[in-house]
Amino acid sequence: MCSTYRGTVQVPPETPLQRPDRLFRLPFTQGLHQPKGETHMDASVIVVGAGPAGLMLAGELRLAGVDVIVLERLPQRTGESRGLGFTARTMEVFDQRGLLPGFGQIETSTLGHFGGQPVDFAVLDGAHYGVKGVPQSMTETVLEQWATTLGADIRRGHEVLALADDADGDTVTVTVAGPEGTHHLRAGYLVGCDGGRSTVRKAAGFDFPGTAPTREMFLADVRGCDITPRPIGETVAGGMVMSAPLGDGVDRIIVCERGAPPRRRTEPPAFAEVAAGWQRLTGQDISHGTPVWVSAFGDPARQVTSYRRGRVLLAGDSAHVHLPAGGQGMNTSIQDAVNLGWKLAAVLRGTAPTSLLDTYHTERHPVGRRLLMNTQAQGMLFLSGDEMQPVRDVLAELIRYDVVSRHLAGMVSGLEIRYDVGPGDHPLLGLRMPHLELITADGQKTSTTRLLHPARGVLLDLADDADLRRAAAPWAHAVDVVTATPHALAPTSPLAGTTAVLLRPDGHLAWIHPAGPAAPTDALTRWFGPAR
Repeated sequence: MCSTYRGTVQVPPETPLQRPDRLFRLPFTQGLHQPKGETHMDASVIVVGAGPAGLMLAGELRLAGVDVIVLERLPQRTGESRGLGFTARTMEVFDQRGLLPGFGQIETSTLGHFGGQPVDFAVLDGAHYGVKGVPQSMTETVLEQWATTLGADIRRGHEVLALADDADGDTVTVTVAGPEGTHHLRAGYLVGCDGGRSTVRKAAGFDFPGTAPTREMFLADVRGCDITPRPIGETVAGGMVMSAPLGDGVDRIIVCERGAPPRRRTEPPAFAEVAAGWQRLTGQDISHGTPVWVSAFGDPARQVTSYRRGRVLLAGDSAHVHLPAGGQGMNTSIQDAVNLGWKLAAVLRGTAPTSLLDTYHTERHPVGRRLLMNTQAQGMLFLSGDEMQPVRDVLAELIRYDVVSRHLAGMVSGLEIRYDVGPGDHPLLGLRMPHLELITADGQKTSTTRLLHPARGVLLDLADDADLRRAAAPWAHAVDVVTATPHALAPTSPLAGTTAVLLRPDGHLAWIHPAGPAAPTDALTRWFGPAR
């Protein structure tokens, strides 16, 4: 379920290193020594990586008052934009934190695809719109401005060399190479958001099983070429190509030559390689064009077996790598960060037990597993040759059935995600709360989306129930109780007849009455810790 947005809106296998439970150190840092006798912490949390996941996590932590340092190896943003927009689910996430206005006017669309086969997301219950044409660089800019405004300390040009689980077991020390030389930083928790080749994942010894890439593909933005638009999944003799105009004379192209072996590159490919591949597959010479940027990628499918090892956690591409089909990678990474942020903050503030962090793995690992499954399936569809055409034809027939379209649209958009939040049989339990306009008891207009801006829990009292408010009072440190009535609620709405709902800070429904237990106390304890 999600808010309704229409038109234009303002707004090879890794080998774990030895003794990962005590000392994590990369081979090239042998000989460095961790500091002794220090008792201070430089931050409650150190986040490694200033991509979408790391920046989103930093902002979430700062909303909860947790101090955070973000370490980024690169001295400045690359300006590359592998992603061009975000899904309806990520749009909801940004909206619930008040971030949409930072993107200005954004273009929305219900059109998507699965393996190159068109899927109309409007077939879902309600109109679900994704955002088109927003470069990932802009998304990172909006998130960085938000996080720094909230007080996050983002340090670029700082590369993590080693990790050490301190002897007291209460902190983690990282060895960092920065502009001033090598130094050490200590924090209560360390989160790796440093991408598919994650230093944190390797150094901490996370198991990362899966399949290695089988091919190499090119992605480039090119200026000064009159390239005919080609939809994703268009197969040609010898491979697959895609092109789309980005405006200002720039076209995005993808080149996948069948049989091109995977290569482990240390720098982007030369544009001449990309142009030669494009000419072999399409017959068009684009070598006279000017590359804005060029990148190579593959089709690996790997996922860590656990998203947490003690005080070290992973989010985003550090935890899962896959073929970038349908732009799901950035969206899943951002949603990883939102799931982790409020939980880690609650543990650090002492309002919830450490066991709450276990739910980060149990909720997000299955999401990552389905991500790998569907991207592998899509890769087979649009990267294979003529032998896959009968399967494409069958899928095209099946997509005409609404039930199939709904299933595929929900899978690739993340709208299907439901967490196990406890007892109850309501169809919305565990899903995200649909956007609902409200009028509070004092006559003010608000909405469920706006109530989630502070990233706190929300107990929505829709029946002016004094007993409910008294029962929730011991959780006032973590949960806002709001008495309100819906501004307009259709009789067919799944919320019709509802008298109260409990929302987690990430917007998922944790308790609903009268479909669930009579009182919210068990749900409040489960997600927000013991009563105070």
